[in-house]
Amino acid sequence: MFAVSVTRARIEVNDQPCQRPPWRSILFHKPRGVVTTTRDPEGRKTVFDVLGAAGVGLRAVGRLDLASTGLLLLTNDTHLADWLTDPANAIPRVYVVTVRGRVADTDVTRMTAGLADGRGRVSASAVTIMKASNRESHLTVELCQGRNREVRRLFTALNHEVTRLKRVAFGGLELGQVPPGTWRALEPDDFRRAFGPDVPLAEERRHFKR
Repeated sequence: MFAVSVTRARIEVNDQPCQRPPWRSILFHKPRGVVTTTRDPEGRKTVFDVLGAAGVGLRAVGRLDLASTGLLLLTNDTHLADWLTDPANAIPRVYVVTVRGRVADTDVTRMTAGLADGRGRVSASAVTIMKASNRESHLTVELCQGRNREVRRLFTALNHEVTRLKRVAFGGLELGQVPPGTWRALEPDDFRRAFGPDVPLAEERRHFKR
């Protein structure tokens, strides 16, 4: 049995080497009302509809649900995407959240300690109350696990409805001033600065010899 390294193997068709596409990654500001899939059976607009030609060949790193906005990474480096979403690497994601009702300090303690919501246990790495009133509360929430709809599940378990949810940071990458529906290109050095020198990049692995 032979093992083939997809990052080192040389592939040819009709004796002609296949050229790998250039390494590409972008930081996209996902707007509200689009889904993070390549196609949607319900006919809803997807992030790739918004990106057009800029999204060809890219894969979304994780997801943001239909009503959520903010930072979404896309790349054609599948190994990097898997590394970024692996719970073992505990890469923090930071969200700005608005919920109905007043969130108390005791709620923050419960969220960081962990809550059971009938589907499992969810928790936040850190929660900061920026403003709270009887009408609504504004918070920043940091997660390291990346479970499906985890922020909404946390507040649902506390009987607070999330009315706005925006991801503003993924590890050391920040959304900054990128307007909704637009994006900026990322370079390998952006990932090294954001995640450290050991972040796995196909751009580097291509230079390995067979």
